[in-house]
Amino acid sequence: MEFLVSRIGSNQILYHIVVIIFAAFAAFIPRYFPIHFFSSRKIPEWFNEWMKYVPISLFTALVIKNIFITTKGYHFVPYGHPDQIFAALIVMVIAYFTRSMSISVIAGLVGVWLLNLNNKRD
Repeated sequence: MEFLVSRIGSNQILYHIVVIIFAAFAAFIPRYFPIHFFSSRKIPEWFNEWMKYVPISLFTALVIKNIFITTKGYHFVPYGHPDQIFAALIVMVIAYFTRSMSISVIAGLVGVWLLNLNNKRD
Protein backbone atom coordinates (compact mmCIF):
# COMPACT_ATOMS: atom_id res chain seq x y z
CA MET A 1 0.00 0.00 0.00
CA GLU A 2 2.85 2.38 0.79
CA PHE A 3 4.29 1.76 -2.67
CA LEU A 4 0.97 2.74 -4.25
CA VAL A 5 0.71 5.95 -2.24
CA SER A 6 4.30 6.96 -2.97
CA ARG A 7 3.86 6.18 -6.65
CA ILE A 8 0.61 8.15 -6.84
CA GLY A 9 2.25 11.02 -4.96
CA SER A 10 4.87 11.38 -7.69
CA ASN A 11 2.20 12.02 -10.31
CA GLN A 12 0.27 15.08 -9.12
CA ILE A 13 -2.69 14.79 -11.50
CA LEU A 14 -3.30 11.15 -10.68
CA TYR A 15 -2.90 11.92 -6.98
CA HIS A 16 -5.54 14.65 -7.18
CA ILE A 17 -7.92 12.37 -9.07
CA VAL A 18 -7.54 9.66 -6.43
CA VAL A 19 -8.12 12.19 -3.64
CA ILE A 20 -11.25 13.49 -5.41
CA ILE A 21 -12.58 9.94 -5.83
CA PHE A 22 -11.98 9.10 -2.15
CA ALA A 23 -13.58 12.41 -1.10
CA ALA A 24 -16.60 11.63 -3.29
CA PHE A 25 -16.99 8.24 -1.60
CA ALA A 26 -16.55 9.83 1.83
CA ALA A 27 -19.32 12.32 1.02
CA PHE A 28 -21.58 9.78 -0.69
CA ILE A 29 -21.54 6.95 1.86
CA PRO A 30 -23.05 8.86 4.84
CA ARG A 31 -25.85 10.04 2.56
CA TYR A 32 -26.55 6.78 0.75
CA PHE A 33 -26.72 4.29 3.60
CA PRO A 34 -29.40 6.06 5.68
CA ILE A 35 -31.55 6.52 2.58
CA HIS A 36 -31.04 2.90 1.60
CA PHE A 37 -31.67 1.67 5.16
CA PHE A 38 -34.81 3.74 5.83
CA SER A 39 -36.39 3.37 2.37
CA SER A 40 -37.35 -0.24 3.05
CA ARG A 41 -38.46 0.23 6.68
CA LYS A 42 -41.33 1.99 8.35
CA ILE A 43 -40.07 4.90 10.40
CA PRO A 44 -41.83 5.29 13.77
CA GLU A 45 -43.92 8.40 14.21
CA TRP A 46 -42.05 9.45 17.37
CA PHE A 47 -38.80 9.48 15.36
CA ASN A 48 -40.34 11.73 12.69
CA GLU A 49 -41.61 14.10 15.39
CA TRP A 50 -38.20 14.20 17.03
CA MET A 51 -36.39 14.81 13.72
CA LYS A 52 -38.47 17.94 13.06
CA TYR A 53 -36.48 19.73 15.78
CA VAL A 54 -32.99 18.76 14.60
CA PRO A 55 -32.47 21.43 11.87
CA ILE A 56 -33.51 24.34 14.08
CA SER A 57 -31.41 23.00 16.95
CA LEU A 58 -28.30 22.75 14.81
CA PHE A 59 -28.92 26.17 13.25
CA THR A 60 -29.38 27.72 16.68
CA ALA A 61 -26.21 26.11 18.03
CA LEU A 62 -24.16 27.42 15.12
CA VAL A 63 -25.58 30.94 15.35
CA ILE A 64 -25.23 31.22 19.12
CA LYS A 65 -21.65 29.98 18.98
CA ASN A 66 -20.69 32.57 16.37
CA ILE A 67 -22.34 35.44 18.23
CA PHE A 68 -21.43 34.75 21.86
CA ILE A 69 -18.16 32.75 21.75
CA THR A 70 -14.81 34.36 20.90
CA THR A 71 -12.22 32.59 18.79
CA LYS A 72 -9.44 33.63 21.18
CA GLY A 73 -9.65 31.01 23.90
CA TYR A 74 -13.34 30.23 23.28
CA HIS A 75 -14.74 32.41 26.04
CA PHE A 76 -18.36 33.47 26.46
CA VAL A 77 -18.73 37.15 25.56
CA PRO A 78 -22.32 38.35 26.04
CA TYR A 79 -21.87 41.73 24.30
CA GLY A 80 -18.91 41.06 22.01
CA HIS A 81 -20.75 41.42 18.71
CA PRO A 82 -23.62 43.91 19.11
CA ASP A 83 -24.21 44.15 15.36
CA GLN A 84 -24.66 40.39 15.09
CA ILE A 85 -26.92 40.31 18.17
CA PHE A 86 -29.11 43.01 16.63
CA ALA A 87 -29.20 41.15 13.30
CA ALA A 88 -30.13 37.93 15.14
CA LEU A 89 -33.04 39.73 16.79
CA ILE A 90 -34.17 40.97 13.38
CA VAL A 91 -33.96 37.43 12.03
CA MET A 92 -35.98 36.04 14.95
CA VAL A 93 -38.76 38.56 14.42
CA ILE A 94 -38.86 38.02 10.65
CA ALA A 95 -38.71 34.23 11.07
CA TYR A 96 -41.56 34.32 13.57
CA PHE A 97 -43.86 36.26 11.26
CA THR A 98 -42.88 34.85 7.85
CA ARG A 99 -41.88 31.26 8.79
CA SER A 100 -39.41 31.44 5.89
CA MET A 101 -35.81 30.40 6.43
CA SER A 102 -34.58 32.04 3.23
CA ILE A 103 -36.18 35.42 3.93
CA SER A 104 -34.88 35.29 7.50
CA VAL A 105 -31.31 34.49 6.46
CA ILE A 106 -31.29 37.18 3.76
CA ALA A 107 -32.66 39.74 6.23
CA GLY A 108 -29.96 38.79 8.74
CA LEU A 109 -27.20 39.10 6.15
CA VAL A 110 -28.50 42.49 5.02
CA GLY A 111 -28.80 43.60 8.66
CA VAL A 112 -25.20 42.62 9.47
CA TRP A 113 -23.98 44.25 6.25
CA LEU A 114 -25.79 47.53 6.99
CA LEU A 115 -24.63 47.59 10.60
CA ASN A 116 -21.02 46.87 9.60
CA LEU A 117 -21.25 49.51 6.87
CA ASN A 118 -22.35 52.03 9.48
CA ASN A 119 -19.48 51.03 11.83
CA LYS A 120 -16.87 51.52 9.09
CA ARG A 121 -18.04 55.10 8.45
CA ASP A 122 -17.33 56.11 12.05
